Amino acid sequence: MRWPRTLRWRLALSIAAVLVLAAGATFVAIYRGTGSELRSQIDRELRSDSGAFLHRGLPVHAATPQAVESAARAYVSGQPFRATARLVFVRSARGGVVTNEPELLTPDHEPGETAGRQRDENEEARTLLGASPGYSTVTLADVGEVRLLVTPLMRGGRRVGTLGVGEPLESAERAQRGVAGTFLVAGTLTLLAALLAAFLVAAATARPLRRMASVATRVDAGDLSPRMDPAGSTEEIRVLADSFDHMLDRLEDAFARQREFVADASHELRTPLTVIRGQLEVLARQQDPPPEEVRRVEALVRTEVLRMQRLVEDLLVLARAGEREFLQTRTVDLRPFVGELVDGMRATADRRFELGDVPEGTLAADPDRLAQALRNLLRNAIEHTDRGGLVRVTSSVRGGRLTIVVDDDGPGIPPEHRERVFDRFHRTDPSRSRSAGGMGLGLAISQAIVRAHGGRIRAGESPERGARIAVELPGFEPGEPPREGRRAPLRAFSRRA
Repeated sequence: MRWPRTLRWRLALSIAAVLVLAAGATFVAIYRGTGSELRSQIDRELRSDSGAFLHRGLPVHAATPQAVESAARAYVSGQPFRATARLVFVRSARGGVVTNEPELLTPDHEPGETAGRQRDENEEARTLLGASPGYSTVTLADVGEVRLLVTPLMRGGRRVGTLGVGEPLESAERAQRGVAGTFLVAGTLTLLAALLAAFLVAAATARPLRRMASVATRVDAGDLSPRMDPAGSTEEIRVLADSFDHMLDRLEDAFARQREFVADASHELRTPLTVIRGQLEVLARQQDPPPEEVRRVEALVRTEVLRMQRLVEDLLVLARAGEREFLQTRTVDLRPFVGELVDGMRATADRRFELGDVPEGTLAADPDRLAQALRNLLRNAIEHTDRGGLVRVTSSVRGGRLTIVVDDDGPGIPPEHRERVFDRFHRTDPSRSRSAGGMGLGLAISQAIVRAHGGRIRAGESPERGARIAVELPGFEPGEPPREGRRAPLRAFSRRA
């Protein structure tokens, strides 16, 4: 017989096998317990009957074998032996036997009875009469097993006879057969019901697994959209389904970022490549191009190549933002970190920079990535302000979260663009060229870095009616202020042309 390979049948048969073993063990325990209890009850009743004869059937003055036989004959005369009654016999010291079943203990030869049968009956009578004192079990041909209790009859310190009380074990055997029959019928019905219930339970258990297999097949075919939907499943299935869904989420996100990277790269590289190709074709059409034209084309091609290099680097940053190795988190001393960052940007543009009070403490962050994000915010403010315009950096702490705000007095961000301003290649003013307004990746990179730190970034309006970009980061630990006193509330400086 071939073992079923499906999980449903294997679970169902396994449960059924366990139930069969449990029912078998229960049957053996009840079967034996029933027989043992009934035999113990028979032993108690035999002891009670023996005691009754000793107290009521045998007078105190019966000290001779003849008196014993006479008393026994009077006691057992009204107790005929049947298969459900008890056997009582008394054997006196001189060998006389008094019993309620004389044909059993004093068998006579009956007409038509064979010699072998007569020998068997005589042997059974000798077995009963010669049984040792105490309890024993004797097998009789016509009755079956008989439980026997033999008690010596003593008078004046000498043995005047032997009392035997016996009862067939047919009642115990009948009870055990009833238990076996009941167990056979009830056990069969229970097993069938249990097999059906086990199959239904196994089917319910296997159903989410089959659904997972179906989802895995679709994923293998390239469709990453289906999910396990573990609702209503057991805790173990839910954990497995959640882990599988989490894996699919990461795969789908990775493929989405890959597609976005390819689409963005192809879209943004098309323009500089077109410019380079056009200029080279113009140069190639000239038989002897002048040196000034060659140098002009060379400078333009170099500019476009550098722009493509920056574009690829920015796209790689965005593509890697979802990876675990994207951040190298360390402890950053916040006050010098922000001060040096603003000081470095001050030398790059003719703007009026203001640095507010920086909280004393440390931040758990990747200093290189965080500096890249903040520089992008400062560059964005510089690009959208005129010469001498205001760029202000302030920071605050609330509930262990640090907020860094960059304000400017430029034209600001229209409300309808404040959500989309962090999208890749998004520009609030489409008329601005790439050379004047950048490639539209700065704020997208800042958002990716901030989110990788577990923070949030949002756009709004500054008090100067310009743009405000606020970055909120977790992991700030306050520290002691320096001994020389706290930094001035606002430090203003500007770069002169």
